[in-house]
Amino acid sequence: MKQSLKAKLRDTKMLTKDPLLFFVVLLIFVSLILFILYPLLKVAIVAFSYKGKFSLNNFQEAFDFWYYRKALFNSLVMALLTATIGSAIGFVFAYALTRAKIPGQRFFNIIATIPIISPPFIGALAIIMLFGRNGFISSTILRLPNANIYGFKGLLLAQVITFFPVAYITMRGVLESISPTLEDAAMDLGGNRFKIFYKVTLPLAIPGLASSMLVLFVESLADFGNPMILAGSEFPILSVQAFLEITGMYNLGKGSALAFILLIPSLSAYIIQKYYVNKKQYITVTGKPTDSSNSVVSPLARNILFAVAIFFSLIIILIYVSILYGAIATSWGNNSTPTLDHFRYVFQVGFESVKDSIIIAGLSTPISGILGMIIAFLIVRKSFIGRRFIEVTSMLSFAVPGTVIGIGYILAFNSAPLYLTGTLTILLLNFIFRYIPVGIQGGVAVLQQIDPSIEEAAIDLGADSNTTFRKITLPLMVPAFFSGLIFAFVRGMTAISAAIFLVSAKWNFMTVQIMSQVESGRIGSASAFSVILVAIILVAMTLIKAILRFKYQTTTSLLSN
Repeated sequence: MKQSLKAKLRDTKMLTKDPLLFFVVLLIFVSLILFILYPLLKVAIVAFSYKGKFSLNNFQEAFDFWYYRKALFNSLVMALLTATIGSAIGFVFAYALTRAKIPGQRFFNIIATIPIISPPFIGALAIIMLFGRNGFISSTILRLPNANIYGFKGLLLAQVITFFPVAYITMRGVLESISPTLEDAAMDLGGNRFKIFYKVTLPLAIPGLASSMLVLFVESLADFGNPMILAGSEFPILSVQAFLEITGMYNLGKGSALAFILLIPSLSAYIIQKYYVNKKQYITVTGKPTDSSNSVVSPLARNILFAVAIFFSLIIILIYVSILYGAIATSWGNNSTPTLDHFRYVFQVGFESVKDSIIIAGLSTPISGILGMIIAFLIVRKSFIGRRFIEVTSMLSFAVPGTVIGIGYILAFNSAPLYLTGTLTILLLNFIFRYIPVGIQGGVAVLQQIDPSIEEAAIDLGADSNTTFRKITLPLMVPAFFSGLIFAFVRGMTAISAAIFLVSAKWNFMTVQIMSQVESGRIGSASAFSVILVAIILVAMTLIKAILRFKYQTTTSLLSN
């Protein structure tokens, strides 16, 4: 232990000999404290304060009110059910595409990932349009009087549709990493298909399945958009109640207490995932996985999986078709005459929010991506005192619910010397530090595959750390860099839980506008905003991928020469 400390002290001392690198480390260190830890600390301070003194009064008032106890219980139940059902659907999709080899794999893969690039509450909006009082299915087809989709059942459906793609992506990666030769061997030894699935495939996939459940639990618990639209007064959700306490009652103490309560299960789940489940997930089998020589899925099971995939794909298609139809129909449920009035309204009345969203996401995305790559480089390639702190703190923002982050930024930057409330700066800082973890994780994964001797050779030839990073390391990290950019831009355009606290008359956001239109009953305008938002994201993703392809080919060509 002493030798490790001495080594770190020696490496830290060497770090100071490179002024630019030392300045970058120091700047990152201060930034993480200021823009991640400080807002969370402010939430804790306000939550545990009453009339200027340390007190549990805010928590006592919150727990004494039966409505907030119910909101906490509802939030935990909803998160647990979303995690369980969403992970199960994600597993079925992944298993159908990786093991059953059902027809149309490319189509199903696209359908299963579409909800990731859309605002998290588009599903909630579509559910109202399909199953609400004037819903296409509930009213037009089934002719149900006074259909009520609000509350538990509507929210659960929206949460599952919104978050199951996360489980699908995770489980597909896990199943693809399992060598099918293990299942072949079990079949050669006389095992039937169900026994092979139960005894071989499922046990190997359980760590990834558990990881998916934990991720969905945190995502659902932190979600704000779907509950705001669908929960209703009879099914309160804690994230919404914290928002209402802050903005409606302007009770910062109680709102912070509710946010802090929400923080505890989220961080607990994240810690379990980070330090327990992830360790099991990466246990590998020696040898490179090969294609299976046997069919581990029977024709009957394949047909069942194919039917399940079609069923959920139709639901997703129905959701997005209904959004598109709602955007061009004169009045959803009353007048189906096609019109462009809703789009005109967006560009005449709401164009500022469209422009603001593009500016905010466009500016924060490259900064977040570059910062993520720099932190990844420091974590993997450098050794110094505080490296572990940078790694943990930078990842912390990903586990914290957006509601908590939004409240923290209001409390932290609403007074001198950092009075940032209502400015572009506070929105940029929020998105930059909230979405750097994806770039960091991608950068770490790539750097672990790059031989450090390449960088060492550049240093031996006289290049400093700055030149080595710009000319050697960063070009090799291009794929991870642009993957982080895509994620940061998508999340930046679709975020709502933190953004709703930080928008102002000068800087608004499309997702906040969509929420406002839904609450005002302007379903057509909300749908038009949603269509434009998804179109912007698709165009941006296409451009980023085109740049990625060009940059990667250029980098490969330079290195080969």
